[in-house]
Amino acid sequence: MSEAKKQRQTFGYEVLDSLLGGGLLPGKLTVIAGATGAGKTQLGLSWVREGLRAEGHLGSIMDLTSRGDSQNHAGYLKDRYGLPLPVFDGHVPHDLAEVFDFDRPWGDYFHPFHRAGKRVTKGDLDPDDWHNWKVELGRTLRLAGFFLYGSMIRGSRRVMVDGVEPTDKFSESIQFEFFEYVYHQILRREHDWAARELLREQFLKNVGHVEKHGYDHGDVGCLYLYTTPHKFLDELIDEPISEGDIFANANTIILMGRTREEGRLGRALHVIKHRGSACGDEIVKYRITDSGFEFA
Repeated sequence: MSEAKKQRQTFGYEVLDSLLGGGLLPGKLTVIAGATGAGKTQLGLSWVREGLRAEGHLGSIMDLTSRGDSQNHAGYLKDRYGLPLPVFDGHVPHDLAEVFDFDRPWGDYFHPFHRAGKRVTKGDLDPDDWHNWKVELGRTLRLAGFFLYGSMIRGSRRVMVDGVEPTDKFSESIQFEFFEYVYHQILRREHDWAARELLREQFLKNVGHVEKHGYDHGDVGCLYLYTTPHKFLDELIDEPISEGDIFANANTIILMGRTREEGRLGRALHVIKHRGSACGDEIVKYRITDSGFEFA
């Protein structure tokens, strides 16, 4: 099916979805960028929740926080939508056929890093700590792959990545290295190639399961929430996009930030990039309330 005919992945807010030409294009990478407190997580969870309505399955959440400060995804979903957020148990079975055991609880939330209080960029660590991080990363990548692959064969078509810290160089970020692997080797691969990467020597043993539970990776959207050092929307709009960073590779970029108007602070967002689709040029004001977003 062509991109134009695929069902858009909406946020559930008419103003924002209209600004995006009907919603996000599936099979693409979208970045929501803004400072802490801009509302990125709440907006992302609206998109995750819309998966339940549109695709019949809640979106999958990977929380990359490592410094002990929770993003409270479960609390937001429960308070705002009355939905539970089952947690992936973080277990890779010895017999990988268990991945295809649909009676086994799987979970929609995965928190891969548990080194609370530790930063995740090379410049903040001494050589030994950096090496330890890299060792942990290697063990965790495969587990993350199982979480995503198992989620997709169970019907998830939306993946939200949250808790990403700002960095001067993406190449020195453990979080970004982690994301690059799961995005290119799992999310953007044909389902059988993703299975081959994960199952390895047990692939042939499970090839029947792989074929039975195939999916179109072009239907899987990815939302990457990035915390910026800039708080004000004007600063974010003026910031140049560098080749090779997450923004250059994204299909869609939504900026969220503070505004100053008549002696008061407010919030607004702007879609600065939306390739392959009609897109509005507006700067849209919003408020965050107990019931969600209110757009002006």
